[in-house]
Amino acid sequence: MPALPEFLRVVRVTASGLSSRLGFSIDDVDDLRLALDELCFTLIGKGTEDAKLRLRYEVSDELLTILGTTPAPEGGNEEARLADFSRQILTALVDEHRVWFDEDGKHFSLTKQRAVPKS
Repeated sequence: MPALPEFLRVVRVTASGLSSRLGFSIDDVDDLRLALDELCFTLIGKGTEDAKLRLRYEVSDELLTILGTTPAPEGGNEEARLADFSRQILTALVDEHRVWFDEDGKHFSLTKQRAVPKS
């Protein structure tokens, strides 16, 4: 999809639908949406018309993992970095998260585990 903030709604809706089908609580679905927004914005910023954001959703019985990638800017060596406040928010919202930069572009991963109801 285009790496523009106005397209992040599609990302959030997809994550919400998948996590709801996995039995995530409403609070966990909201946490996932917020975390995904934060990570996508870290990668794309204000975005550009020609850049693309690729996402892969990996689903298992109790986990949802989302991987995001956007190509490295032409001639650029811009790193994807999380602000300290963003890192604190993400740590509170998801089970695992990571942001990194390499020759292929900027990347993130996040994992949210479904809470298992107590018997």
